Amino acid sequence: MLPKMFDCSVMDGALLRGYEPNIKKITHSFAIPCETNSYIDYISIEHAIVPVVKYHIFDRFENLIHGCSTRQGGVSKSHLASMNLSSSRGDDILCVKENYRRFGEALSFDPNRLVCSDQVHSTNIYIATEEDAGRGTTEKEKLKEIDGIVTNVKNLPIMTFYADCVPLYFYDPVKEVIAMAHSGWRGTVNNIGGKMIILMQKQYNCNPRDIVCAIGPSICKACYEVSEDVAVAFADAYSPEQYKQMITAKDNNKYQLDLHMACYFNFMNAGICPSNIALPDYCTCCNPNVFFSHRATCGKRGNLGAVIMMRQ
Repeated sequence: MLPKMFDCSVMDGALLRGYEPNIKKITHSFAIPCETNSYIDYISIEHAIVPVVKYHIFDRFENLIHGCSTRQGGVSKSHLASMNLSSSRGDDILCVKENYRRFGEALSFDPNRLVCSDQVHSTNIYIATEEDAGRGTTEKEKLKEIDGIVTNVKNLPIMTFYADCVPLYFYDPVKEVIAMAHSGWRGTVNNIGGKMIILMQKQYNCNPRDIVCAIGPSICKACYEVSEDVAVAFADAYSPEQYKQMITAKDNNKYQLDLHMACYFNFMNAGICPSNIALPDYCTCCNPNVFFSHRATCGKRGNLGAVIMMRQ
């Protein structure tokens, strides 16, 4: 029998017993004309409260389901506690499947129809169709060596996975196209965000001015120290003005890198309107009790999942 994560009571829609939402928020070093960014929705299902990070910028679209899991609300144990969505980190497969069931119930998508990727920090993007439904909950079924997924199919949830890297959400409400991209430093410097927008234009005739984007929970600049070779790669990929805004040099030949700003510039360079970009409020590394973080735990962690789907 699967364990219950919480003996919970619900008041005002939030979990008040078993989980204290004391979360440190990111203070961004730049201001852009975007909407209020993200919030955590504490969704009550049977036997649990499932916290999900959502974005106000998407709330006006009634046909759109989106969200990023936290590490709360599932049944996994130890360093995988509790909403681990990876079957490749040593977890009990029954616990992983129950976590998928709970996350799906909380957001009203069918986890048995998920299309998921086995990420390799590339810029490879897969165009998902109805035939791909269900390539999701085990490593065998996942798309291999894919870091971005795009589709125009209704009721087809697409998901990518995280533990500090950056989730990128895309939605074109005019052409009715959705996409997710996994953007670590390699994916960011190689511009997977911009490449996704170009593919949406070519495949679905999307106009970048119509596309709404969000940058999901991920490691912040204060937590993300990188070596000189990484800094040089970003210097080569961005303008000097952009580079100065995203990189801070330190005395030890290390650098602090702002992946959120880099992803923002990738969106802007691809033609996305500033008012159609939502920034993250939550750093995964600052909040290891709320999110899985590779850096904060030296790799001893599970995986978060970021999902998007259009209803029929």
